Amino acid sequence: MKKASMQLMALSVVAAITFSSLSMDAYAYTSSNKVTSVLPQAGITYALGSNQVSLSNLQQSASEETSVDESKEKASTESVSTTAEKDIEATSAVTNETPSASTITDNILKDIQNATGAVISNKESTDESTEGEESEEISEEESFKSLVIAKVNDYVNVRDLPSEEDGEIIGKLYDKSVGYFIEEDNGWYKIKSGSVEGYVKAEYCVTGEDAVELAKEVGTRIATVTTTTLKVRSGPGLDQEVLGLVPIEDELVVEEELDGWVKVSIEEGDGYVSLDYVTLSTEFVEAESKAEEEARLAKEKAAREAANAAAKKGTSKTSGSSSYNAASSYTTATSSIGSAVAQFAQQFVGNPYVYGGTSLTNGVDCSGFVMSVYANFGVSLPHSSGADRSVGSAVDGLANAQPGDIICYSGHVAIYIGGGQIVHASTAKTGIKISSADYRTVLAVRRIF
Repeated sequence: MKKASMQLMALSVVAAITFSSLSMDAYAYTSSNKVTSVLPQAGITYALGSNQVSLSNLQQSASEETSVDESKEKASTESVSTTAEKDIEATSAVTNETPSASTITDNILKDIQNATGAVISNKESTDESTEGEESEEISEEESFKSLVIAKVNDYVNVRDLPSEEDGEIIGKLYDKSVGYFIEEDNGWYKIKSGSVEGYVKAEYCVTGEDAVELAKEVGTRIATVTTTTLKVRSGPGLDQEVLGLVPIEDELVVEEELDGWVKVSIEEGDGYVSLDYVTLSTEFVEAESKAEEEARLAKEKAAREAANAAAKKGTSKTSGSSSYNAASSYTTATSSIGSAVAQFAQQFVGNPYVYGGTSLTNGVDCSGFVMSVYANFGVSLPHSSGADRSVGSAVDGLANAQPGDIICYSGHVAIYIGGGQIVHASTAKTGIKISSADYRTVLAVRRIF
């Protein structure tokens, strides 16, 4: 084993949530209004991949796809000089041959290790090196045995001392959130996660062999679009059918990584995009200290108050068309603004989907639909499904969603209308429609009011 590899990098992935006055070390949150109780946005971390770059500000209106014939797509990159040609996949680095697949979990684990910078010594390797033998690189699986992963209903408290009586709560480690192991002290694990370093009760966590497989589930591989309009194809080749279009800075869940291509999930189904026009990263949640939580909650409270004030002042009293009711007609003294949003949005079911569109009557895309609906209630939202994952405050899963909440998917966004259903601008084939909210994997639920 090479001496330089005696380091084990372990991951710190910890979801951080609202701190309550309770001092229990394992806590199940039971309120029916679980806003900001799980996976707060302040705790989201992106572990940068090798090709990660900084992106410009979110565009507020999507560009129309420039028509470029397939012969130009197959030309070398030396001939690609116009903006329109940059809106499709670069061509010199790819072929039409199906590349061999790599293991996506390997890259998730590698990114998390690189992000945490954890270094854990290995006694066996040290002993071997003192005998003059070169050590071999310790396997990735072995390194992940040094993780500590919470296995609870909601969270386990992180304390500054290994004691429930004397230890002050300094953070929270949520279910399937991860820290790296420092030491064990009489039934407690000392861990490091994000800015939080302290002790958790061992009985509420797993480590060693049990942590290896669980570690692969805590990160989500994300492809962020870096070109104005990206084509998603039915296969990993430029001659494959175009399934859909994705605007700049949208975030897509990666299903598989190939040679020069990645398989991603979009509204039209699973498809493939060129690595030349996306950056890859691993998304995970880290621990949140009390100070960080207080700052996040204050920010979310201010945003919520601003949204309510904007709705009272700016809710539209006209619809712009005699065929539709104004937003104000759905607001009552007894109903929530969220319910009014959901009812207002449903009257546009059947209207067309138009990529880059923002008209509720003449055509919208998914984020344009959410943006335009909320604009009628005085609230300004970005024209981006990826950016919508950061607006408002976090809700603890689909089970706790309320009418008007924003439901985020890979490359897609919708409005929850209650009863397990959403209204959304789906595809060009279906237009605006109502669907079951769990028809795809939900990435986030956000609440504006």
